[in-house]
Amino acid sequence: MVETRKRFEKMKNKILECAKKTLKIESDAVKQQIKHIDENFVKAVELINSTTSQAGRIIVTGIGKSGLIGRKISATFASLGIPSVFVHSVELAHGDMGLITYNDLIIVLSFSGESEELKKILPHLKNIGSKIIAMTGRKNSFLAKFSDCVINVSVKKEACPYNLVPTASTTAMLSIGDALALSVGEKRGFRKEDFAKYHPGGMLGKKLLLKVQELMHTGKNNPVINQKKTVKEALKVMTKTKIGATSVVDDSGKLVGYFTDGDLRRKLQEDPKLLERKMSDVMTKNPKFIYPEHLASEASEMMKKYNCDNLPVLDKKHKPIGIIDERDLIAVGLI
Repeated sequence: MVETRKRFEKMKNKILECAKKTLKIESDAVKQQIKHIDENFVKAVELINSTTSQAGRIIVTGIGKSGLIGRKISATFASLGIPSVFVHSVELAHGDMGLITYNDLIIVLSFSGESEELKKILPHLKNIGSKIIAMTGRKNSFLAKFSDCVINVSVKKEACPYNLVPTASTTAMLSIGDALALSVGEKRGFRKEDFAKYHPGGMLGKKLLLKVQELMHTGKNNPVINQKKTVKEALKVMTKTKIGATSVVDDSGKLVGYFTDGDLRRKLQEDPKLLERKMSDVMTKNPKFIYPEHLASEASEMMKKYNCDNLPVLDKKHKPIGIIDERDLIAVGLI
C-alpha cells in the first residue's frame, strides 16, 4: 500500500513538472515573438487594411496544425469586421482556387515553409495576382520566396521533449495572428460597438446592444401611483403587476419616489397603521432610475451597485414610462 502511494506521488510530480515545463516553454515562445514585430509586420498590417478597404478579402490557408491555427486567425479577423475565410491548402489544389481573385490577400501559415502541398499551389496563387503574406519560422524557405511579406514566427524549441510535436511554434503563430488582427482593427478605428454588430447572438452582443427599452415593462404592466394615494392602494397596483415595486409620481406625472415590497416589510414592523399612510410619507425619495435608451447591462450594474431588484425607467420629462426588473435581466443572461 505504501509502495503504491509512493508510485502515485512520483507519477503526480512528473505530470505537474511536465505541464509546468510545457507552459513555460510556450510562454517563452510567445515572448520571443515581440522581437518579430518589425517593418514586415507593419507592412502586413498595411497590406491587409488596403485589401479589405477595397472590397478584397483575407484568405487564410495552411495544412496540419498550422491549418488549425489558421482557422482561428481567420475567425478573429472576421470577428473584427475584416472579411476573412479559411481555405485548406489541399482543397485549393482541387478546385477551391477558383474562389480567390487578384483583389484578395492570402495569408499562408507554415512553420517550415517547405510542405509539398504548399509548393504545388504557391506558383498558381502568385499567377492570380493576389498579394501573399507568409507566417513561417524559416525566412529563406520556399514559401518566403513566393511571398510579398514575411512575418517571422520562429521559436527556439518545441515544448515536446523530442522537439518534434508542433506546440510552441503553433502557440507563437497564433499569438502573432492575434497581434496582426488587432493591429489592423486598431488602424481601422474598431470600436466595441462594431464588435457587437458581429456578435449579436452571444453574451457580448447582449451587453453591447440590448437596450433597457427592449426589456422594460410598459403600460398596464408598469406600476405607477400618485403620491397622495395610500399604501393600501399602492399594494393593489404592485400585486396586479407582480413586480413588487411601484413608481410614485406627483400630479404632473413626474417621478418623486419609489416604494417596494422590502420597504413595506421594514416599515410595517415600525408602523401598525402603515397601510393608511400616504405614499408621500413612506416612499423613498429621489430614487435611482434609468433611461430607455441606456444599455440593459447598465441597468444590471446599477442593480448590483445599489442592491435593488428593479428600476423605474423615465422619459426626458422625468415621467416613468416603464420598469425593468432583475428577472428580465436574468432571463437574457445579464445577471
